[in-house]
Amino acid sequence: MNFTESEMFGAALIGFDMIDGPFLKWKKEFSKVDDGVNLNDFAMNFYLSFRGGNDAVKKPRAILYDKFYIVAFPRDLELCCLFMKPEDVDKNINQLNKIASRIITEMESNDEDENEKEETAVDSDENTIEEIMRLIPNLLSGTQMTTPELRRYFKLSNSQIWKVMSDLESSKKINRAAKKGRSILWTAN
Repeated sequence: MNFTESEMFGAALIGFDMIDGPFLKWKKEFSKVDDGVNLNDFAMNFYLSFRGGNDAVKKPRAILYDKFYIVAFPRDLELCCLFMKPEDVDKNINQLNKIASRIITEMESNDEDENEKEETAVDSDENTIEEIMRLIPNLLSGTQMTTPELRRYFKLSNSQIWKVMSDLESSKKINRAAKKGRSILWTAN
């Protein structure tokens, strides 16, 4: 991150009281900013944003708002916040917005392609479904598979595989073992 010292318009130290929670210990303004923030009102929000959660890896170092950004440095239970006025932030945000729009359009077209493939999948007849319902518990005996794996294995549509899995789960022939990402891992009883 490139910045000049002139970009910094303020600093604040947010303390933490075990009873009252975060509070503003002190603040210092280096220059006036039209879109300044009332630190007294936002001390709790900034503290929770930068110090919330137990995992140090998932805590942010900086948060960018429309007109300024904050970089925070923890010290024990306190948090030192530097308030920065970035140069050309609007130009950078507009460029990122174009990239995001392009990605969204690309992903939506991929989803539409997948939906078209799913809709063109041949619906299995009743006898095939019964055979699949007999095979799945045997296939899952001693192993775990996700719903998408089973769907591809038996060449079923998404709605068909979920109907089969729901029926098998209701009849207690299979059960949910775990989750793998967004997919459910199934195993036989």
